[in-house]
Amino acid sequence: SPSLGSLSGGSIIPIAKVYAGSGARAISVLTDEKYFSGSLSFLEEVRRICKQPILRKDFIIDPYQVYESKVAGADAILLIVAVLSLKKLQELLSLAQSLSLDALVEVHSKGELAKALCAGAKIIGINNRNLKTLKINLTTTDDIMRAVPKGTKAVFVSESGISTRADAEQVKKAGVHAILVGSAIMQAKKRTAKIHELSPL
Repeated sequence: SPSLGSLSGGSIIPIAKVYAGSGARAISVLTDEKYFSGSLSFLEEVRRICKQPILRKDFIIDPYQVYESKVAGADAILLIVAVLSLKKLQELLSLAQSLSLDALVEVHSKGELAKALCAGAKIIGINNRNLKTLKINLTTTDDIMRAVPKGTKAVFVSESGISTRADAEQVKKAGVHAILVGSAIMQAKKRTAKIHELSPL
């Protein structure tokens, strides 16, 4: 977590098994080493024990990382609009598609939403965390969803700050199709119960 630090507290395998057995429709695996102490080997380990689609969560900026993700067993990659030019975003999206990888294209503002749609993103993640202050506001999802052009054919995912069923219901009403939850589940004493609580979508 950007604001809470490391949350895993040990092996990721038991955690992945809980996710897989509790109805999670997909599993996000942090592989960034520099900032989040992740590893691509974590994704490979999870792939060996889970049938659910796996998202590689990292700062992906180079085509090599896309190929690397495919080889490691990822089903999807995270592309953060804030760190990519439009040309680079289009390049990485095209490469991912050619490798049968989905791409979760993350936005933090209406301007980034427009950029993602221009690039042809089919799955768009709305991050409720302000990257400058690290503060979270769930109304970010509502604000950005209102800016989505009518007739847009894309899947929308709300990310960050969803910790209760009320939170999940709030972003569901905004119009998103799914939620991505990390800290709330990792911090929960009963992770299976928390996953069930946060599954209205």
